[in-house]
Amino acid sequence: MGRKKLAFYRFSEEADNVVQAGKPLYSEIKGNWNKLYFNNENPIVVELACGKGEYTIGLGAKFPDKNFIGVDIKGDRIARGSAMASEQNLTNVAFLRAGIQFSEEFFGQGELSEIWLVHPDPQVRNRYEKYRLTNPTFLSRYANFLKPGGMFFVKTDNTFFYEYSLQTLSEDPKFRILEHTDDLYHSHLLDEHHGVRTHYEAIFTAKGYTIKYIKAQLV
Repeated sequence: MGRKKLAFYRFSEEADNVVQAGKPLYSEIKGNWNKLYFNNENPIVVELACGKGEYTIGLGAKFPDKNFIGVDIKGDRIARGSAMASEQNLTNVAFLRAGIQFSEEFFGQGELSEIWLVHPDPQVRNRYEKYRLTNPTFLSRYANFLKPGGMFFVKTDNTFFYEYSLQTLSEDPKFRILEHTDDLYHSHLLDEHHGVRTHYEAIFTAKGYTIKYIKAQLV
């Protein structure tokens, strides 16, 4: 492991805005994010597979009356997001270093108001369907985490993942698709992504890819 990654891992271990294995909150936080971390009753928004946390941080800066949690398993990415949030003094932003497949260990029933899924790995091969973050198993978990009427948002540059997500959401009776578009930047829905673009999204659009967007609600 390189020195830079080791430095990031050490940073996460010491950062107050990172919840990860070895810290007391890691085993206590489920259902208690408002009480034990944020110390308020504001709505909680989660970004899954957050990478460096660009979306989590962008939304956190725009909506100080909401709490935001970025979830990713990569410690070096989490550390970068943690540092950026600290530099901007975003006390309403936290990061959880954990695999999304273990999300039931960290979020309680009805604890979240929104879930964002922004440019996840599309896992296009058939044998990898179990890893797609909008497969029926994951959608069932999200439905459990969300409050009644809670929102689920998907942004992706990948046509396959967009169409797959539309299908699984439309077949899930717990969700209702409110709106969707295969070209967000030329859609009336553009303002709904709040002007937040990740590094890779900027690269995708520069190469001519369109950004797809889905807005769904827990029934």
